[in-house]
Amino acid sequence: MNFDERVYQVALTMLPGIGPVSAKRLISYCGSAENVFLEKKKQLLKIPHIGEAIASTLKNKEVLKRAEAEVKFAEKNEIQLLFYTDAAYPNRLKQCYDSPAILFFQGNSPLDSKHIVSIVGTRKMTKYGEGLIEKLIADFASKEILIVSGLAYGVDICAHRTALDYGLKTVGVLAHGLDAMYPASHKSIAKKMISQGGLLTDFPSGTKPEPENFPMRNRIVAGLCDATIVIESGESGGSMITAEFANNYNRDVFAFPGRVGDTYSAGCHKLIKKNKAALVESAADILFYLGWDEISSKEKTAKQAELLLPLNPNEEIVVSALRDHGNVYIDEICASSGYAMGKVSAILLTLEFSGVVKSLPGKFYRLQ
Repeated sequence: MNFDERVYQVALTMLPGIGPVSAKRLISYCGSAENVFLEKKKQLLKIPHIGEAIASTLKNKEVLKRAEAEVKFAEKNEIQLLFYTDAAYPNRLKQCYDSPAILFFQGNSPLDSKHIVSIVGTRKMTKYGEGLIEKLIADFASKEILIVSGLAYGVDICAHRTALDYGLKTVGVLAHGLDAMYPASHKSIAKKMISQGGLLTDFPSGTKPEPENFPMRNRIVAGLCDATIVIESGESGGSMITAEFANNYNRDVFAFPGRVGDTYSAGCHKLIKKNKAALVESAADILFYLGWDEISSKEKTAKQAELLLPLNPNEEIVVSALRDHGNVYIDEICASSGYAMGKVSAILLTLEFSGVVKSLPGKFYRLQ
């Protein structure tokens, strides 16, 4: 039976014992998800860290039928399947060693928006935390900053709802499949988010919100963003796990302090005391730390874009790729422009000298 490559990609992530690291290793040796399933067992056993159990699992063809049903479900519900080799897979997340091999996304927000922050915290948010979120997002309102959280009770849902109210796009990362919503009471907010951001998960439909899924969800919340902002948190819990992931991924972490002795300020204070988060009191502090304090409103951004002109046609094509995608790998600029690597490198160098483009670690580029 012949299947589309998408089916093989989904199937690879459904097999027991094959996590994202193993899946990527198999792809790197075999060249494609289809080749992984078609490869002879004796050849699979030659791949480092691929033992008898995994090699035998790959010969189970029943998973392909389940994966085919998942692809059909995605097509019916306008869900994007983002495999880690796809250009549309979020670049920030791709940098994380344990990033999911596949993502399921329902929405309209670019997951490579130029500026992305996650806002996390306790499910038992106080009025103090609610006020912090309101002020923070109000101050972000004139900026093109994508707000990410986990759609849980408390801080998460408050961040999503407030972002929607202020016209900012917001993405919720789920610990279950896109065929359901947990908690169910957040279904109406989630529906609005699909048209003003989106819903993201690495779990196929039918996956229930089991406890072990939430830490896996939290790694995406951390890895998808430039920075994680902790509003209120106890000394343990999901927001502290997210902050730990963000630190491990070399992302910025910020925490708002509270009153000494308050249960839901203890986590923020712990992060600050251990130098795992910077103490912040406002959106201005965060923008300053991130070097985003010069981010302008949408109208000013448009005017600045005009100042980049005049560019020659080749430069305009490269700048257009950067404008559309934010932080971009040089390979993606080559793919978008159709130009050879050498030509793109020369154009980028010229634009960098002119102050139009900034070079980032890992061969990333973005507009100044």
